Amino acid sequence: MLTNNKKLEFYGGEWMSFIPFIVFIVLIVMTTFVAGSISNGALWIPAFMALIAAFFFAKDKKLYSEVIINGMASKEAIIPVVCWIFAGVFSRILRESGLASGIAGMSASFGIRGTFFIVVSFISSAVFATASGTGFGTIAAGMGVLYPAGIALGAHPALLAGSIVSGAAFGDNLAPVSDTTICSATSQGVDVPGVVKSRLKYALTAAIITLVGIIVYGMSYSGEVASVGTIEYNSMTLCMLIPVAITIWVAIKSGDIIIATTIGTVLASITAVMCGLIDFIQIDPAQDVTKNALFRVVGSGLDRTVDGVIYTGINSMIQVVMLAILLFGSIAIMRAGHGDVKLLESLGKIARGPKGAEYSIMLMTSFLSAIMGLNAPAILAVGASFAKPLSRKHGISPYRTANLLDATSCTLVYSLPWTPAIIYTIGFTRDSIHPLTAMEVTPFVFYAFAMLAVMIVSVALGVGRKDNMK
Repeated sequence: MLTNNKKLEFYGGEWMSFIPFIVFIVLIVMTTFVAGSISNGALWIPAFMALIAAFFFAKDKKLYSEVIINGMASKEAIIPVVCWIFAGVFSRILRESGLASGIAGMSASFGIRGTFFIVVSFISSAVFATASGTGFGTIAAGMGVLYPAGIALGAHPALLAGSIVSGAAFGDNLAPVSDTTICSATSQGVDVPGVVKSRLKYALTAAIITLVGIIVYGMSYSGEVASVGTIEYNSMTLCMLIPVAITIWVAIKSGDIIIATTIGTVLASITAVMCGLIDFIQIDPAQDVTKNALFRVVGSGLDRTVDGVIYTGINSMIQVVMLAILLFGSIAIMRAGHGDVKLLESLGKIARGPKGAEYSIMLMTSFLSAIMGLNAPAILAVGASFAKPLSRKHGISPYRTANLLDATSCTLVYSLPWTPAIIYTIGFTRDSIHPLTAMEVTPFVFYAFAMLAVMIVSVALGVGRKDNMK
């Protein structure tokens, strides 16, 4: 929170508070054309330079500094950062244990491969995300386990990654314990179960379209697909499914990804060490060592370094963590400069009738979530201050409004190449046999585009406008 909620004034007015996002997106576009892709730390520089550029337009430089610090240090910013770090360590333990090869071997023995495996991955990710309420946790589990297994089974790499992200978006959109579901429902003053029930028709329609898209594209894929026969694997790796199942159960019961991944990390570590899949510690390991360790010490004296599975798991999250922290600085600047309020007011003026009001809510939510790269903050910005009074004015059901907010916020935020979701996803492929770039994954997040189309059509036809209204 800002001290006394003091407004941050900009030369040029409230609209200038959008400068961080404008600079960010412009630099991303330039980077894409120059480098050909967005990957690794390429987003840090645009996000940082965006904060530098906006500094010169702020009238009160000291307040500007305080706004950035408060934004980066806010609970809203730190919660996802902590979740990503814990999920990163848990997924890395699963990866290094060889669980992926175990699943690949078992799937191959049942004849599940290629596009069929991608379908199973989408459904599995959707179920996990709906049960746990965490989109990023789902991406961590799916990309850490299903992605390498699918590659071994001849699945289309980008389609597989996009399908895992699609499953995460489905669950984030529908899960009762999801932050987007809670934010959208409470902002409109309605009950979560009622919102979830009324949202099913949109989510399931988009999911069916996604499945059709996966099957059609998968069957028409003319690239080289490996012919998979018997895959050799250590049957002990399947023991890792026990901590996975317990972690999912804890996530469902607690609704807290930190609790779930903490318990999961401990159980996965114990299981991996007891089954001989990972060493507990290695000191000066031989060059031909065939398995990793939770902790590894290499060298001597001042040249001694410490790494291992836990270190690698944390390190793998650095990119998305840095991006999120920088983005929250930009979000805080926009809010303190009342840029979001200005945009809300402008869109409110062009909303004529129920259909116009619904399209305005969709446009506002999708725009803010796209430039922020995060959906819950966008729902909070639009929900109570804009969507609620506007929908009441035009006789739109609060359940319908909650669905517009949530469904729309789970589209572009999961599919645009600069968003944390995509950057997080490609991070898991960096050390795989088939690394991906953000631009490769973006077109295959079918659920995001399907849901956007479903909501546009529903507004045009007036579907759900009177949900639960007497």
